Amino acid sequence: MGPIQLLALGVNGIVGVGIFFAPAGVAARMPGMGAVLVFLLTGLALVPVALAFGVLGRRFDSDGGPVVFARAAFGERAAFLVGWVAYVSAFLSTSAVIVGLSQSVAPSLGLEGPVGQRVLASALVTAFAGIVASGIRVSARAWTALTVLKLLPLAALLVAFASVTAPPSMAPPTVGLADSAWLRAGLAVMFAYQGFEVVPVIAGQVRSSARTVPLATVGSLLGAVLLYVGLVWACVAALPNLATSTAPLAEAAGVWGGAGLSRVVTAGTSVSALGICVGMMVTTPRYLSALASGGRTLFGLDEMSARGVPARALAVTWGVVVFFVNLGNLPELFALSSIAVLMQYGVTAASLAWLSWRRERGLRPVHALLAVPTLGFGLSLVGFGASAREAATTAIALVAGLVLLGLSRPRA
Repeated sequence: MGPIQLLALGVNGIVGVGIFFAPAGVAARMPGMGAVLVFLLTGLALVPVALAFGVLGRRFDSDGGPVVFARAAFGERAAFLVGWVAYVSAFLSTSAVIVGLSQSVAPSLGLEGPVGQRVLASALVTAFAGIVASGIRVSARAWTALTVLKLLPLAALLVAFASVTAPPSMAPPTVGLADSAWLRAGLAVMFAYQGFEVVPVIAGQVRSSARTVPLATVGSLLGAVLLYVGLVWACVAALPNLATSTAPLAEAAGVWGGAGLSRVVTAGTSVSALGICVGMMVTTPRYLSALASGGRTLFGLDEMSARGVPARALAVTWGVVVFFVNLGNLPELFALSSIAVLMQYGVTAASLAWLSWRRERGLRPVHALLAVPTLGFGLSLVGFGASAREAATTAIALVAGLVLLGLSRPRA
């Protein structure tokens, strides 16, 4: 695939369902223009993290992202455990999004009750897996089209807001920069910006990856920053009681563009969820295939089809996700996101620092400077965002990973 498809993958990974509701939660901590400012500053502060992924991503033209980085820097065991936790988090998150999507659209399809929702969820998983199995080019077209479709309602909202001749005046932030509310709000916004880290996961399927991967990684984050700042600004200007809004983007669309635009933005939530599901079904099996692509074999999960698809890893992922979506609403099983992202941030930073110090892969010690803010964000994320439930789920995942590592065999 080329740069447009890879950029779309990064944007699709960042712009999920959360942004449709996040402005209200952030405004509760940082009212007025403070909400806009915290989205801007947090996004810019994450640029060094994206650069760290980009710097390493351009030097490894194989799938796996942090798994490949950790293997080059620290060996098989570290790579396996990091990749396994990332895989578990990814398939649980995919299951959670599909369950939420099926619960949202099932009534409109006449599928009432838990049984109907589970049938729909299983059908969606199978459809997404079928798209991915068709090949990386088909998948790229699908997530690119869905990314465009999810951005169109948001762009329409921004155009409607920009068309207002005299927007109402807004008060400046009422909270000082030293106030802890900035940190709490920034951590909430950080979750909304996650997703650019998936770009290097499919680096092995990219043309001119040395140039395309860093551009798509950093470009998707910067694009999301511009989009989010505009959307939150539109919400702040339209909704005096933004902190209590249950659907801030849809309500702001109603103010600036009427009921029709509000309905379009509301529908964009489901389209966004579809895009996230397709993107995650593409990237999630590649964490699993990356585990088996190093010095140890694992049931042939690294086998790649002629269409650029890890077929066995995809089949396993399909089965696992179908299993979990049929368990019902079990949110405790899906509590792993922040620690998994921390591990990816942390291992990427540590790998960059170590490989830079050793001057491997064309890196120099100056590149290690990017590891400092990356580690800082990772520690902040787990220290203030992770819960005891996430820690327990991670511990269980690590134990399972060690068992799976024991079942693997050294490559002949």
